[in-house]
Amino acid sequence: MTVLLTVVIFLPLVAAGLLLSVRTLDGRAAIVVWIATSVVELALIGWMWWRFDPGSGPRGVVDGLAYEVDLRWIPTVDAGYHVGVDGLSLPLLALTAVVFLACAVHSLREPQRPRSFAALFLFLQTASLGTFAALDLILFFVFFDLTIVGMYFVIAGWGHGNARRSALKFFLYTFLGSLALLVGFIGLFLGGEERTFDMVALAADPPLEDAPLAAGLVLLAIGLGLAVKTPLFPFHTWLPDAHTDAPPAGSAVLAAILLKLGTYGFVRIAMPILPGAWQRWAMVIVVVGVISVLWGAFVALAQTDVKRMIAYTSVNHMGYVLLGLGAAGLLTADADARTVATVGAMYQMVSHGLLTGALFLLTGWLWSRGGTYAFDRWGGLAGPAPLFAAAFAVAAFGSLGLPGLSGFVAEFQVFTGALEAAPVATVVAVLGILVTAGLFLLALQRLFAGDPVVPSARPDADPQGPAPVGAGITTAVRPRAATRVGDLRAHETASIVPLLALAVVLGLLPRVLLDVLEPAAAAVVDLVSR
Repeated sequence: MTVLLTVVIFLPLVAAGLLLSVRTLDGRAAIVVWIATSVVELALIGWMWWRFDPGSGPRGVVDGLAYEVDLRWIPTVDAGYHVGVDGLSLPLLALTAVVFLACAVHSLREPQRPRSFAALFLFLQTASLGTFAALDLILFFVFFDLTIVGMYFVIAGWGHGNARRSALKFFLYTFLGSLALLVGFIGLFLGGEERTFDMVALAADPPLEDAPLAAGLVLLAIGLGLAVKTPLFPFHTWLPDAHTDAPPAGSAVLAAILLKLGTYGFVRIAMPILPGAWQRWAMVIVVVGVISVLWGAFVALAQTDVKRMIAYTSVNHMGYVLLGLGAAGLLTADADARTVATVGAMYQMVSHGLLTGALFLLTGWLWSRGGTYAFDRWGGLAGPAPLFAAAFAVAAFGSLGLPGLSGFVAEFQVFTGALEAAPVATVVAVLGILVTAGLFLLALQRLFAGDPVVPSARPDADPQGPAPVGAGITTAVRPRAATRVGDLRAHETASIVPLLALAVVLGLLPRVLLDVLEPAAAAVVDLVSR
């Protein structure tokens, strides 16, 4: 079974190569291949989850990794193809499989170069899975950078609006961040006695423990690289443009998966490998998290564009993650409280992936029916599109932390665990929930209440298809035209509803995920505390 994880990582890449080499496949067949590959991926990861034993203490953080493969790659610097699964990575591998499958189903009617579109997303899936499974810093960096390349071409090739400018801005910001990350990795290599890039070896014998200044600088470099990817304030300015101009599937993957590469890097690399520096700078990390929570919420509240609003809520939600992880480094609280905060941060990664992924796929409905995300172009959609309204409402309520949905479980644990360690910062961060609730309720009122209003480029526009390329949005059309927009189609429903259903399951039955996360989170807290 040691090859199973390698198969999971590289199967999408093999399928992408097949799509590009077999030119006789038409567009719909290419998307079907993407769907079939994603189904197989989900089944394999489900098998891995079923066979995984999370209850062995520090399993997967220092030793005892499941599905581990460790092969020599660059022996002169002790960098290897080292991959494995533990309680930190397995939930994110599963999230990746679920979100990419949802995006594949949602793209069944992709009109522009669907074969290349499917191949690019399969390449992106391999890069994402490889990053979450990597246990070598150089391997992590390679996969991490490949996600940047893949998303650049998704935005530039299939986006709308000022897509090329947004894609270039995304690439430059995140690539510069990855260079800072590489500098930090080299610092870890030079600071360790073994001179290795292996994460397991570095966590077992942390480098730079006797050099606090050097450890702080290395943590700063790694933190900058991961903060840009997450993104955290003030490194988030690439995010709204990239989201707004990306295609719906691209926005969903960017928010649900690629942002988690940053937060995952904190818990996988920064915390266990630089425990002393994480302790010394934990309060700064908490403050950055709280600022991101409030900044993201207040700026989202001011948006007049649905997609930009959702993009800024990602800054808000990733701030909660950093608050929880920062609290884990504050030794003023007991280990149990810090473990709860860490578990809440990891739970938030999964919850945000499901809910925000669904929200961005739902925004595709707005673009395909009216060619705009502007709030003032829409209204009264609860009547003509009740299924769309219901799905959007569930995702919005989950994002604002309504009990019974996954967002509540995540935020409750973050606040419960962080309250003892950083009470003032935690109380301030709670204000972010109030602002988030207000902005989502306001969005629901704008989109679904009142008389039906939808944009119309021309009277004969196809109500079930995308707006004509280049057509301007000229008028707001009242009830008769509004009834022509149509509700969610079958493939849209099949892609979005399962994400929301999983958010409900994790809200009502949190042990499904907690049983996997808690042992690994406790091990990370133990490593930070030493």
